[in-house]
Order: sequence, then C-alpha cells, then structure tokens
Amino acid sequence: MSRIAFIGLGHMGGPMAANLLKAGHELCVFDLVPAAVEAAVALGARAAADAAEAVRGAEVVISMLPASRHVEGLYLDDGGLLAQLAPDALAIDCSTIAPASAQKVAAAAAARGIAMIDAPVSGGTAGAAAGTLTFIVGGEAAALERARPLLEAMGRNVFHMGASGAGQVAKLCNNMALGVIMAATGEALALGAAHGLDPAALSKMMAVSTGRSWATEVCNPWPGVLENAPASRGYQGGFGSDLMLKDLGLAAEAAMGVGAPIPLGELARNLYALNGRAGRGGLDFSSVIRLLARDGAQA
Repeated sequence: MSRIAFIGLGHMGGPMAANLLKAGHELCVFDLVPAAVEAAVALGARAAADAAEAVRGAEVVISMLPASRHVEGLYLDDGGLLAQLAPDALAIDCSTIAPASAQKVAAAAAARGIAMIDAPVSGGTAGAAAGTLTFIVGGEAAALERARPLLEAMGRNVFHMGASGAGQVAKLCNNMALGVIMAATGEALALGAAHGLDPAALSKMMAVSTGRSWATEVCNPWPGVLENAPASRGYQGGFGSDLMLKDLGLAAEAAMGVGAPIPLGELARNLYALNGRAGRGGLDFSSVIRLLARDGAQA
C-alpha cells in the first residue's frame, strides 16, 4: 500500500480520501478546514499541520483544490510541494483548473524528476462517496499506470486523454456540455409547467426519449421529481453553481486560446453568472432553472 499525502478535503476530496483509506492506504492529510481533517482522522488518516508536513516521506501526493491559483501556489510557491517531494514521487492533481496551469505545474515537476498527471474528475459528490468517479487524465502513460491503482480505488472509469493539460481540456468540454444541457432541461421543464404539465410526468417521458440526459435522470432540476436530487433538498449539496460558472469561464479561456467558437457555452456562462448574482452561487447548479421557471421551481 502507498504512503499518500492528500491535500484538500472538501466535498469531493473528503470522500475520495475516505475510499483510499478503505482500500488500505496510509494517508497523511491537510485542509484549511479543521473539521474536514478531523473527519478524515476519524477514518484512520494522520493529520498534518500544513501541506509540507503532509508530504514528508510520501510516495504520492494527491491534491483536490478549488482553482488554478491554489494549485500553482501549492506546488510552485517558495517552499511549495515540488521543493518538498522526493525526486521519484508521483503527484496527482484532481482539481479542475486551466489547462495552461496544469502544463506549467507539470513542467516544473518534470524538471525536478517528479512524475505528475492532471486527473480531474466527473461524477459529483455522490460518485466521490460511492467510489464511482470518472478520472480524466493528462500526462505521461507511465505516470498514469503508477497512479491507476489509486484512481481505481476512488473511481470506476479512467480515461487517458493525452499529454499534460489534456485531462483539463477534456473535463472542461464535458462540463461545458453539462452546463448547457442543465440549462436547456430546466428551460424545457419550465415551458411544460407553464402550460400546465406535471414536471414529473414530463421528466419521465423525456428520460426515455430523445431529450434524455443526466439532468433528467440523475440531477433533475425540478423540486420533487427525484427524491435524491439537490433540487428536492432546496438545491443544497451537489455541484455548486459558482463552480459551474468557474468551469465555463475556463472553457471560454480555452476556446479563446485556439479561436474555437462556443456560442452555447458562452450563453450558459452568462446564465450561471446571473444565477450567482441572484444569490444562488452556493446552491447546486441545477438551481439555474429558477431563472426560467415560475413559482413551482422555487423550493
């Protein structure tokens, strides 16, 4: 079993670390939120006072952080992790960040002889808890093979998309599609409800028809349609609307870098920006339906 430093124990990182512990790995963990560290310690992890202490003696470091600046700061700042890790260590960054940031950190790691992959995830908090995440990987094939047993302890699918940064590009493509589909599904349900249709009946029909999607079957945006969906819990939990906005912004940056048109992605980005301005940035991204629907979707 590997000695692992796990940095970032939020809604995704916490359950991921728990699954590594269940698989028998030795974890030393750090997070800025003491309660998150305490939860991991209760499952068998060892707490560190800071990230540098967490990686001392570690064979592998796994990070799950909010944004590019956090990842670059963790690895590249003076006294950052690249200066602390042994030359034969493996770094796995599961954050969703700008492809250019992933490439920058990976190049700095390579210069120190440290193997690194970007491995953002899909599957949400439910997938993190169940150990059914999809890992979308960029980096050298040899580094992925070293990481694979750990990724498979936390997820069900592993896709190698190419060189460093490719995992981030693929993740942004996926999340751009998801953001557009969620907004379109909410718009369709709101239209049906405005005509007096039962959103549950409409969703059931769409889920076996050409309009089917993850938004109709797993994370339906209309309250009460799916018992376990965030919409039925006041849009609490799940994938935050502001996080979707961040990913759509990263997708827009990536598109600008290669001159790719993304008219629907840009429209979706504006919708989630409006949703955040309406005070729903911390709610699940399916709350975007509340920009479109009448009182029935206001639970």
